[in-house]
Amino acid sequence: MKVEFINPFLSAMLNVMSTMAQMELIAEKPKLKKNDIAQGDVSGLIGMVSPETKGSLSITFDTPLALATMKGMVGEAPNEVNEEIIDLVGEITNMVTGGAKRLLSEKGFEFDMATPVVVSGKNHTIHHKSKGPIVIISLKGDAGRAYIEFSFDD
Repeated sequence: MKVEFINPFLSAMLNVMSTMAQMELIAEKPKLKKNDIAQGDVSGLIGMVSPETKGSLSITFDTPLALATMKGMVGEAPNEVNEEIIDLVGEITNMVTGGAKRLLSEKGFEFDMATPVVVSGKNHTIHHKSKGPIVIISLKGDAGRAYIEFSFDD
């Protein structure tokens, strides 16, 4: 996995959360993930393809952080994960991927992106679109955690 792919996604995620939801998240050390089970409760997954590689990104939110993110963005939030929260996670996945795509294109990497798919529920699974290793980074915030995962073909 190329580290130059990870940093643009991480930077875009921190930027989206800070500017759109007025929330600061702190990234922890990247780790290799060994299974398909999501760490949180709601995940947005998006596939990406370039002439050099293909892969995917997922962003997973703990329920309290997802609800707080919506409250930070629109001023109110439901009490549980519902269609609005699922739409929000899909939109955040789009914004993060779009931001990262711009940063990557500045480095000469061009990607086409699919439409995000959002999955929710305890212990749901995330199936990445590549055969490469899965790198996961936990992001800690006052209201809970988000997890960003990347997997690209080597």
